[in-house]
Amino acid sequence: MKDATFSSARLLELYDRISDAEDAIPNLRRVVLDLAVRGKLVEQNASDEPADELLKRVAQEKARLVKSKEIRKLKVVEPISTDEGLDLPASWLQARLGELSILITKGSTPTSYGHEYTSSGVSFVKVESIVKGLLSVATISSFISPETHEFLSRSQLATGDILFSIAGTIGTCALVGPEVLPANTNQALAIIRGTGLCFAPDFLITILRSRVADAIQKKARGGAMNNVSLQDIQNVVMPLPPLAEQHRIVAKVDELMALCDQLEQARAGREAVRDRLTTASLARLTAPDTDAETFQSHARFAMQSLSTLTTRNDQIKTLRQTILNLAVQGRLVAQDPSEGNGHELLGALRKSRMSDKRGGRARREIEAGEISAEEEYLDVPASWAWMRVADAGTTQTGTSPSSSVPELFGNFVPFIKPGDLDGKQIDYSGPGLTEAGMAQSRVAPERTVLMVCIGATLGKVNVTDRTVCFNQQINSVTPYPDLNHLFVALALKAQGFQGLAWTKAGTGTLPIISKGKWEVLPIPLPPLAEQHRIVARVDALMALCDQLESSLTTTTTTRSKLLNALLHEALEPAADELEAAE
Repeated sequence: MKDATFSSARLLELYDRISDAEDAIPNLRRVVLDLAVRGKLVEQNASDEPADELLKRVAQEKARLVKSKEIRKLKVVEPISTDEGLDLPASWLQARLGELSILITKGSTPTSYGHEYTSSGVSFVKVESIVKGLLSVATISSFISPETHEFLSRSQLATGDILFSIAGTIGTCALVGPEVLPANTNQALAIIRGTGLCFAPDFLITILRSRVADAIQKKARGGAMNNVSLQDIQNVVMPLPPLAEQHRIVAKVDELMALCDQLEQARAGREAVRDRLTTASLARLTAPDTDAETFQSHARFAMQSLSTLTTRNDQIKTLRQTILNLAVQGRLVAQDPSEGNGHELLGALRKSRMSDKRGGRARREIEAGEISAEEEYLDVPASWAWMRVADAGTTQTGTSPSSSVPELFGNFVPFIKPGDLDGKQIDYSGPGLTEAGMAQSRVAPERTVLMVCIGATLGKVNVTDRTVCFNQQINSVTPYPDLNHLFVALALKAQGFQGLAWTKAGTGTLPIISKGKWEVLPIPLPPLAEQHRIVARVDALMALCDQLESSLTTTTTTRSKLLNALLHEALEPAADELEAAE
């Protein structure tokens, strides 16, 4: 007879074919558990005590407990329908969990009966007490008094009980050991008792974590917190192999899970090395003491290694940020003396600002003084200068019309909120303002740079391509014609400015940077022609990142399809293999 069981060699063979898939190890663990409860991890042995003997023992013990009035007379269990039936080896049985256990009940909440929790005493088990499938003294943080424990007698736990979550995180389960007793539990956990007559505890946990968890979750109902009933638990159909085979299955599961642990550790090690290489390669590009020749060498290495270095979306995100950082350091394009310098441009910009003031278009002149060396958070080329945000153009903070006046809201002009700044382009599709609403908000023309100034998304930046209004969570700068508005946006997105803005925003529960603090923050200023060249280079490199991202998405999709096909193959062996095994 050909061995059709799932060996370590077969697991390694499967891993070799799916190792590049992001969720390869979790799926291998799922395969192991799935095969375990279907009788395909170990061979059946005709000399094992038949499974129906286990079922008889449970029935006899229940009859004894009913006669002694220790438990109530049990309801008749519905027969298993064809649709519910499991595909199991001939030596296995199937029965509802209610038939295979002495009692299935649930816990109680002390406060529902006027009792309180205490700082110490009898352990009170909650779902969060089960950590990584284990329940221990160290994971229990709630307690009740001995008197409350006695009062809640129905939900007292005993050695060998199985806890199964029936609310919230449905399917979390653990075995109760003597070390946590005495203990009690609440109504979010079902107590499954007396299964030791027919189940090895570890095998039952295996079933509960694989087949039963999936089956029960499909029955979940409720609103904010999903839940299932005790009847759902009692009626679930369980596979029941001979007890000796259960022990063999558990040993095989332990062996294969240990192998999965080793594979996971090895994979984590490889990813850590890749991450360090990626970080080091990108960090070398932005190192302040790197000369031009060395930078070009580092840049060539990074470009040649992009496909190797960027295998995850977070790495491409880091690459995009590195490009921005290089852009505002003058590392992406060469400087050209014929293009002038930033100091001359700064003088022209300040004349524009003064002209705005005389024309009534600026609220006030920024009296922040020249930018000191201590404020310069980057090393920039000698031909560059530093300016404050307010030197770049007209600054504003948005405002919202009164929500109690419906006539102010319509489709005359887009009304931008922080969530609309996500993505490459601003989302203009949300609710807008009427012409009357526009008069009660702040107006930003085309080519205005918007930046969120409050909350968790502080620092998010985007640029308008049309006239908009915006709310009070956003600051804006409309650059003067002597500036490339897209370069200003790059400067605000770069890591140095972002870090500075967060520093000025404070560390309270709601970070916020006022317009007054924001508009005096410094940003680097190259000559205008160089700004245009920088923006063009950034666009080209970001397009390359887009290609990498698209390729990664395609590769991930392909790997996912391959993974699913191979897992199906592992779970559903070919017909000829099954025939040979039989």
